[in-house]
Parts: sequence; structure tokens; C-alpha cells
Amino acid sequence: MDIQELYKLYKQHAVITTDSRNCPEGSLFIALKGETFDGNKFAKAALEKGCSYAIIDEKEYADPTDKRIILVDDALQTYKEIAREHRREFNIPVIGITGTNGKTTSKELISAVLAEKYNVLHTEGNFNNDVGVPKTLLRIAPEHEIAVIEMGASHEGDIEKLVNYAEPTCGLITNVGRAHLEGFGSFEGVKRTKGELYDYLKAHNCLLFLNESNNDLTEMAEQRNFDRIISYGQDETANVQGEVVDCAPFLRFRWHEEGGEWKEVLTHLVGAYNLDNMLAAIAIGLHFEVSTQQICHALENYIPSNNRSQLTVTAHNKLVVDAYNANPSSMAAAIENFRVMNVENKMAILGDMRELGETSAVEHQRVVDLIQAAGITNVWLVGENFEHTKTDFKKFKDVEEVKLEIERHCPTDHYILIKGSNGTKLFQLPELL
Repeated sequence: MDIQELYKLYKQHAVITTDSRNCPEGSLFIALKGETFDGNKFAKAALEKGCSYAIIDEKEYADPTDKRIILVDDALQTYKEIAREHRREFNIPVIGITGTNGKTTSKELISAVLAEKYNVLHTEGNFNNDVGVPKTLLRIAPEHEIAVIEMGASHEGDIEKLVNYAEPTCGLITNVGRAHLEGFGSFEGVKRTKGELYDYLKAHNCLLFLNESNNDLTEMAEQRNFDRIISYGQDETANVQGEVVDCAPFLRFRWHEEGGEWKEVLTHLVGAYNLDNMLAAIAIGLHFEVSTQQICHALENYIPSNNRSQLTVTAHNKLVVDAYNANPSSMAAAIENFRVMNVENKMAILGDMRELGETSAVEHQRVVDLIQAAGITNVWLVGENFEHTKTDFKKFKDVEEVKLEIERHCPTDHYILIKGSNGTKLFQLPELL
């Protein structure tokens, strides 16, 4: 079958499952593979449980007598191509988002702003990879008026693949930083990969939303000579300009568009670094004719719930929880924001940063030096990478050792920054503190 025939089949059975444990009646099963599983092995079981067809890519699991089993060259590729065919059924704006830090928060803020006026489909959670993006595209339905698609990357070429299926009509890069260096090889590799979104937008004469205050992004946009740009940032020349008013602990900022009056917004997000994410959402909202009142309402009422830039108040402490992910640039931003926060009894629990390759030792020592320079003396470091740094701060092998220490001596009446890569599992700590 070619992709048009497969898409017709999908329209007749408009539920795709990649999990043989979840097989709705009449659905299509696509046999994806990973390091520890092979969906081909479960194709017949999926049919027995209720799937109408199973798409596989290993000949040994095909059955010439069973027309419900469809053999293709690459099941994942087929999955993505079906998703692209589905995306092309809808003539709606599709906003593509990528970046080293802030893409999930930006996606949620942009979606919240646009939802004031439109029926918005957006990426759920962090479904921003080879499997997650097609999954999101297949959720587009006739009632949706606009889509916000988050795209992540850990290797060169990842974004190029994703944009060729999502086919965004406009987009932005939140920033570029030193993350996933094992996969990218260098910071220049990060810029090339994130820049694959810019390449697509330029090639298709799409609109770019540009953080004019970010030198890397400005340079990347200039290299591609964009014709259509809406800018935002802290520079006076930006189409949407903003500045931090206060951060104690929640971000309060003000903004205006060219020729307009200042509007002030008190958010529920911790971190001055979220100003750029707010301004991106404002710029996109204005472009899509969301009113200034609606924009401010959306930003004031957005409450994070995903371990990103959220303040958690417990019986004993106030926690600045940013424990979903960490890399050198996001760690530096979190530490600087914590430094300027006008609060007392500061403490930091920092977990390892993953996937930094040969730069790992240098980057972890740099974080230790930053937190020391910030004047924060009560610091717990978690993980084997921090274990090798030169410092007098307390060190813990893993989160389990931290839990034992909390049982013995639970900190009280502190403002505690909790920041680390997801693999360090610091997200388990808030309920104990």
C-alpha cells in the first residue's frame, strides 16, 4: 500500500495505537521498535484484542493468509507519513516551537493566550519527539482552529525531520544553549539543529517570531535573510517590548507593543528568565488578533503544574521547583534568578546535568562556581557528576541519600531551589520538604 491508501485506511479506523496493551475496537496498530521492545512481536496479539489492522516492518511476522497484517519498509516512517497526510487535511495555522530551554513553558503560555479566542490543539506534556509529534498531529480535529506543536531534539537532523511532518506555518526558537552535547557534538551543533526550523520557515516564506534580545537567534535569523519577522524582547526596537518589574518570588513584568501603552502582569511563574516566554506568547497573541485584555488575563491566570518554574508552598518550606530538566544554560538562569530573588533563608538542591559528554566535568564545576558566587551557602549537590566537583557543599550520591538526610534533618523555613535533570529524580523531593 502507498501512503494515500494507508491514510484512507486510517480515516476508516481513526484511532492509532502503538501499545498492544491498549487496543480499542477497530483501531490501527503500528509496530514501533525501541532499544528494549519490538512491536512486531505483538501484532497478532493486537489484532486479537480488537485492532482491525496491524502495520509491521519485519517480514517474519507477516502472514500471507491474514490481510489485516500490512507489511511496510519502516513502521515509524509510515506512522509519521500518515500523520503528515492528516495534518494536510486542515488549513489552519500551525506554530512550530523548538529551543534548548523554555519550549514547553512557551508552548503552554502561547496556547493559553490563543485559547482566549480560538479552539487550540497543542502538544500534551513533552510529546515532542519522533513519536510524540505524529501523535499530536493525529489529534487535529475539524473543531481546531490553530495548532501549537513543540519539537525537541537531541541529535543533528532531528528538527529537520520533525518540521517536514508538522509543516509549520510560523514558528520560533526560544533560545539555544549547551544541552545534549553528546548528541550535538558542540554548541555549533545545537545552533545548526535548532536552526533547521529557521531553514524550513525561510524556505516556505513563513513568519518568524524572533527574540531580538538574543544575539544567537538574531544572528541565525540574519544569516537566513528572513522577509517576515515579528520581534519581541527587551530592546526598544522590538515589536513587542517587555521588562521585569519584580520577582519576589513570582515574575511581575510590564510590556507594550509599538506605539502602545505599558501593561503590567503579575504571573504565577517563578523566574525572570520567563520574561522571554511571556513576550513570545504576547507577540503571537497580538499577531492572531487576541486582545491585550485577553492576553493579560491568560498570562495572569496560567499556573504551572509540570515541575517547571513553579512555587510550591509546604508546611515547612517554600520550594522553587524546576526539576524536570537541566542543562548549563538553564541551570545558570535558575541560579541567577534565585540570587536576585528578594527572599531570606535560601537553600539549593541541585542534581546532575545529563548528556553533556566530554564537557560534563567542566560544566558541573561551572555550576558549582556560579552558585558559590551567588552567595548561597546552603547547597546540596546530587549525583555522580557533582560528586567530582571541587567544593565544600554537601554531596549526595543520588536522590535516595537525599531522602535519608531529609528524614534525619528536614530543612524548615527555607526558600529552596530544586533543579536537576529528570533522571536525577529530584521531583520526588517536594512532598518530603
